[in-house]
Amino acid sequence: MRTWTVRPGDIERDWYVIDAQDAILGRLATKAATILRGKHRPQYSPHADCGDHVIVINADKVRLTGRKEEQKVYYRHTGHPGGIKSTALKDMREKHPERIIESAIRGMLPKNPLGRKMYLKLKVYADDQHPHAAQQPKPLNTD
Repeated sequence: MRTWTVRPGDIERDWYVIDAQDAILGRLATKAATILRGKHRPQYSPHADCGDHVIVINADKVRLTGRKEEQKVYYRHTGHPGGIKSTALKDMREKHPERIIESAIRGMLPKNPLGRKMYLKLKVYADDQHPHAAQQPKPLNTD
């Protein structure tokens, strides 16, 4: 008896759209990361990218629980000595609201070349318009 494994040619990728308006950030990110990895499919394989494309709209209207709106801080490093930079969530929401969701989802994907490939299938938009209507994305409920 042989074990069946998924091949790149066998994968048919779907497109899903998630409305982030009044959705809690962590729950939305968990759902999106699961779809990007392909864990919702019966032919899931951890060594292959068998996930679907995810479009997130209304990223500027995502909710956070507790006091994260005032306390959460994002850190990044420039690569130079002493080059750590910090940005409060409040400032991030004003300047780049899509990075809030991108950061949450990226942290739930594998930290290897396969995870970086999965991350490329994520599209996040601050408002309710997106240029992927031709792919006929299916709406996904985050509840």
